[in-house]
Amino acid sequence: MRIGIDVGGTKIEGAAVAPQGHIIARERRATAQGDYHKIITTIGELVSQLETSTGLTGSVGLGIPGTISPKTGKVKNANSTCLIGKPFQQDLSAALGRPVRVANDANCFAISEAIDGAAADANVVFGCIIGTGCGAGLVVNGKILTGRHAITGEWGHNPLPWPEQGELPGPACYCGKQGCIETWLSGPGFAADYARAGGANLTAQEIVSRYRQGDPAAGQAVDRYLDRMARSLSSIINIIDPDVIVMGGGMSNIAEIYDQLPRRLGAYTFSDVVDTPIRQNKHGDSGGVRGAAWLWPEESVGSS
Repeated sequence: MRIGIDVGGTKIEGAAVAPQGHIIARERRATAQGDYHKIITTIGELVSQLETSTGLTGSVGLGIPGTISPKTGKVKNANSTCLIGKPFQQDLSAALGRPVRVANDANCFAISEAIDGAAADANVVFGCIIGTGCGAGLVVNGKILTGRHAITGEWGHNPLPWPEQGELPGPACYCGKQGCIETWLSGPGFAADYARAGGANLTAQEIVSRYRQGDPAAGQAVDRYLDRMARSLSSIINIIDPDVIVMGGGMSNIAEIYDQLPRRLGAYTFSDVVDTPIRQNKHGDSGGVRGAAWLWPEESVGSS
């Protein structure tokens, strides 16, 4: 079997995945905020529990909210900042006593959806995770593209395209810049935009609920959000022109994205026709752990 681990900002989830792709066991633990060594320990506990409950030994793949620098071998670009600058892959391999493979969590999501998910019929897949952050992975012909610097898909840390006057310079981002797409499209970014416009301090889900009940301020916030999403994804279409865009993360549960967003893309995309499918993920919360498990090809599992 393969074991996939999804290291999130609030939870760490592990799953044992059978060769056919279905999950045979799963476990979840809270993420120790700011405690690097506790995160390593928690992952070890998850792997042990999964192997005990299944009676099997598995390869271990991990998705993290960042990436491993090809230059240093250490974590960079992680919104779980305690991982930054740490030799996470080496430390975890030592703790588990076996090799592990680590990839960006959005890459794991994208490969899961490309293999047998919402984009299983597509050659070029752009998989977005929009939740507490905003990232993406790119899969071409069934393979993750990581790029020279292992940052392919980091659209969340590009500036919001075609900004309006009231959007400049934009909210501050943890990366040190202002106006990053993540500061607008993430769940916290959406909630902060609503509050800045005079609304209460509500969660993204609460704002959408008010919108559906006919609240004008919430309606304006959703309209701004969808327009910003259209601008941001149109810039991706202009560069990559993917066959399918798959949405994941908490914000992907907003049904209006799939109804209204496709109609807005044409205003910003450099094409006479824009019919790029925008699909909700098939595997839901399982996408990250399934994709992490797929980091080990079948022929490697037996020797891991």
